[in-house]
Amino acid sequence: MKPILPTAEQRALPSSAQWPVIVQLLPGLLLTAAIATASLTIRNLTGWMTLSPLILSIVFGMLIRNLAPVPAAVEPGIGFSLKRILRFGIVLLGLQVTAGQILSLGGTGLAMVALTLVTTFVAIRLVGRAMGVDRSLTDLIAAGTSVCGASAVIAANTVVRGKQEHVAYAVACVTLFGSLSMLAYPLLAAPLGLDARGYGLWTGSTIHEVAQVVAAAFQGGDVAGQFGTISKLARVVMLAPLIMTLALAMRSGADGTSKASAPMPWFVLGFIGMMLVNSAVAIPAEVSQTLVTATSFLLSMALAAMGLQTDIRKLKAEGWRPLALGAFGWLFIAVFGYAMLKLFAF
Repeated sequence: MKPILPTAEQRALPSSAQWPVIVQLLPGLLLTAAIATASLTIRNLTGWMTLSPLILSIVFGMLIRNLAPVPAAVEPGIGFSLKRILRFGIVLLGLQVTAGQILSLGGTGLAMVALTLVTTFVAIRLVGRAMGVDRSLTDLIAAGTSVCGASAVIAANTVVRGKQEHVAYAVACVTLFGSLSMLAYPLLAAPLGLDARGYGLWTGSTIHEVAQVVAAAFQGGDVAGQFGTISKLARVVMLAPLIMTLALAMRSGADGTSKASAPMPWFVLGFIGMMLVNSAVAIPAEVSQTLVTATSFLLSMALAAMGLQTDIRKLKAEGWRPLALGAFGWLFIAVFGYAMLKLFAF
């Protein structure tokens, strides 16, 4: 007997299996979106561009999670924000940089940035292992310090798959020490004998967050600001190969563990694809700014979701060692980056 096929009208209607999924996701999506909106609004109203909405979102999420019970109804949407929306936001991040911007640094500039990034990541990993810091937390601190702050932490966690408390701790580390760099670097430029180009490269290759780099670099003038921004964008682009390499290492057990099921972060190919699109097509300034805001909003939703799953009591239980590791990474990248400036005669 042949099966009865649905009519065209029946196929056009939403299936009974689809609607429950949408309904289940909606409460959590609305919550994370509301937190992201509040974070962006506060940043815009205060005019403090260095006040990252990503950081605000995870803080607000943690406050809600730890001051009041989170209803079970929001959990599916929180999980969706933490996975799907996070990946989409990282893909869109590629539209904020072009190949031309990266190549404008020149071969020596790119080599300096790459060496600083890779050496810092490896050094933090080695010291973290020696200190007995959890492997996942060590990798998240290493990624956030060496690449691009909170964005790198959440991107690396798609592979590392650490606890939400690890993500929160790593974000706190890069926020604290990146902020200290933002305040200290302008005071160190003259004593260290750095000209505008050298100072810009130093800030861009060693300070954690993009906003922190911009704030510190432009205090050295427009030339310093431009070199700082471009060298920071070069680090952002290097996030893609770093995450892919980390995934391959974990799948092969090269990190000393057996994690053959570690997911391959194919979304980083989307990141590279968006960068190539941005390089080949002149996106109007108004559209580009809208995309920047949308990207920040989506990543803020993801960090809000992380905050909503973070127990502060478990965060405290991690102790002082990860904070000491973050301090080591902060000092290491600053000193090593300065040494690279002198080695490459900037």
